[in-house]
Amino acid sequence: MAYKVSVVSLGCPKNQVDAEMILASLSKAGLEITSAEAEADAIIINTCGFIEDAKKEAIENILEAAAYKDNGNLKALIVTGCLAERYKDDITEEIPEVDLVVGIGSNPKIADLTVSAIEGKAKNSFGPKEDLDLNAERILGGYPFSAYLKISDGCDNCCTYCAIPKIRGRLRSRKIEDVLAEAKKLAENGVSELIVVGQDTTAYGEDLYGESKLPELLSELCKIEKLHWIRTLYTYPERITDELLEVISKNKKLVKYLDMPLQHADGEILKRMNRKGNRESLTALVQKIREKIPEITLRTTFITGFPGETDEQFCSLHEFIKEVRFDRLGCFTYSAEEDTAAALFENQIAEQTKQDRMELIMADQMTIAAEKNEEKIGSVVEVLIEGFDDYIKCYFGRSAADAPEIDGKVFFTSDVPLVIGDYVYVLVNDCLEYDLLGEKTDEPTQ
Repeated sequence: MAYKVSVVSLGCPKNQVDAEMILASLSKAGLEITSAEAEADAIIINTCGFIEDAKKEAIENILEAAAYKDNGNLKALIVTGCLAERYKDDITEEIPEVDLVVGIGSNPKIADLTVSAIEGKAKNSFGPKEDLDLNAERILGGYPFSAYLKISDGCDNCCTYCAIPKIRGRLRSRKIEDVLAEAKKLAENGVSELIVVGQDTTAYGEDLYGESKLPELLSELCKIEKLHWIRTLYTYPERITDELLEVISKNKKLVKYLDMPLQHADGEILKRMNRKGNRESLTALVQKIREKIPEITLRTTFITGFPGETDEQFCSLHEFIKEVRFDRLGCFTYSAEEDTAAALFENQIAEQTKQDRMELIMADQMTIAAEKNEEKIGSVVEVLIEGFDDYIKCYFGRSAADAPEIDGKVFFTSDVPLVIGDYVYVLVNDCLEYDLLGEKTDEPTQ
């Protein structure tokens, strides 16, 4: 009888892709995949270790899973992912409930390692980061009609607050033909929405081809007939070129949505983050994007309380946000991460000050988001149907302006039964702060 294994994935979409590769590796080896953790012989926790909150979440999940050793069938608790790569043998020393720690470079061997752990022969394994196979097979863990497409791993940007280059290594892009082959396979298997991800998608190809190949890749993806929406996340502001904007503008399958984490708007803070630009250049960039693609939805993220951030610098950021009025915005307090340059900077900011600044930005952004949603009342939006809510008796899904997990939803009624995974048009007749409400309607005439 095959051993049963449950996989828990935490963190970002890039981590989800890794988890889907783990699922495929386990299945190929003859192990039985189960979502019932109490029945599992082994539980694999694919962790995030990017910031302090992610580490806490990972540890909580590890300890919760460990309880199944007493009240379940669990014989092996396995930790992989960024936390495993970052802290290696520290995990088994500090969390003795963990039986096996697997670095990302050893993920291709995780099936054999899992069996060894179940049979009591566990030995931590950390292969070179480059051994992580970016072209490995996957078993999708989410909706069958929407999938992430990871085009690269690692990062060369070396922002002073970020541990990703130490955890994941240098930029490693996949060959264009390999990415296209996977995209075509996903489309043939029913995926209609592709979400392109990487640590910095705009750097894609620089290591292989000497220049960014994201515009070329997106153009080629648009030729795949069965794809309906293609969305790009994690674009770096200084690499958003006129060529990229032109490609997004002219290709119907590329949703008019750009995720562009800016992190700050003050020039001095950005310089200390090892990032480029200032308030003036970023304002000009946003203006150019909106001029070239008037219907664009812009998402960004910011960090409050970076070391040395003065009241004046925070106020400049705050005013920038109110002036630019991003469609989507996330804000995080600065987390001093081990082995990063910024953790050693002087003038670290008090936690309460970081929190107060973050809450002020998010309160204003809620108002901006609500106002932007109110402007959509009376319009018709295309929606990818994700499900039906039995409690409120309506369908829900996402518009082209909404990325999964991080953005809002569209809730709508329909006089006829609909198919999950289909695209329909919805007349917006009301809204909440982040969500739209409406009813199914006919496709608008052009």
